[in-house]
Amino acid sequence: MIRKKVIAGNWKMNKTAADGVTLTNDIVEAVGRDPSVDIVLCPPYTALESVGRALEGQSVKLGAQNMHPEKNGAYTGEVSAEMLRALFVTHVILGHSERRLYFGETDAFINKKVLASLANQLKPIFCVGESLAERESGSTLAVVQRQVEGGLLGVTKEQITTVIIAYEPVWAIGTGKVATTEQAQEVHAYIRDLLTKLYGAPLAQKVRILYGGSMKPANAPELLAQKDIDGGLIGGAALEAKSFIELVRAAAAAK
Repeated sequence: MIRKKVIAGNWKMNKTAADGVTLTNDIVEAVGRDPSVDIVLCPPYTALESVGRALEGQSVKLGAQNMHPEKNGAYTGEVSAEMLRALFVTHVILGHSERRLYFGETDAFINKKVLASLANQLKPIFCVGESLAERESGSTLAVVQRQVEGGLLGVTKEQITTVIIAYEPVWAIGTGKVATTEQAQEVHAYIRDLLTKLYGAPLAQKVRILYGGSMKPANAPELLAQKDIDGGLIGGAALEAKSFIELVRAAAAAK
């Protein structure tokens, strides 16, 4: 089946509110009216409101980079799903490799976030992926299986098509090592197979699986042509309008 491609920009800890509005306006002007691709911009918390205002009336969606699973409380520095919803956020990145690595987030904690996001009508962009050591030891599929099954625990058949999964081979980000198109497609197909076992083939075929391993305009067409790669979770290339626009156009052209 044909799944609508998704290009999501993860700005990470970059862009002031003003810079974010400038970037957003450039993107919206160029590709904001393309109905063939779902576009999501994920600025830092400080730019959510201003970018959200810039997106009013546009088809481009607003995403956050993280959230806490609790509604409120003594969690200094954290933000809840309800707070995000109040800013008209529709998507939220959960389980990113940097959250797992630098902040010690576990599969169980990420699972709480996934369930909380769904309970608050936020679409999770749920990230999974293996480290260089795990890739070299041959445990890629075992790691991905653990993360997928752990992160989706309790997610119902009615909810699963709201979830977007992003596969990021951590070893291919900033290491100089490059994942081949075949390596990326292999893991995407494996994730689709896991979803089939968990939810059945018809639902598994509806879930979008994004590639998050340094997708750039140069490698995007080949990656996006793969059977099970439904778009990209974009890091560095999302910080510059020209490269991000090229990625959206590559997704629109993919068959």
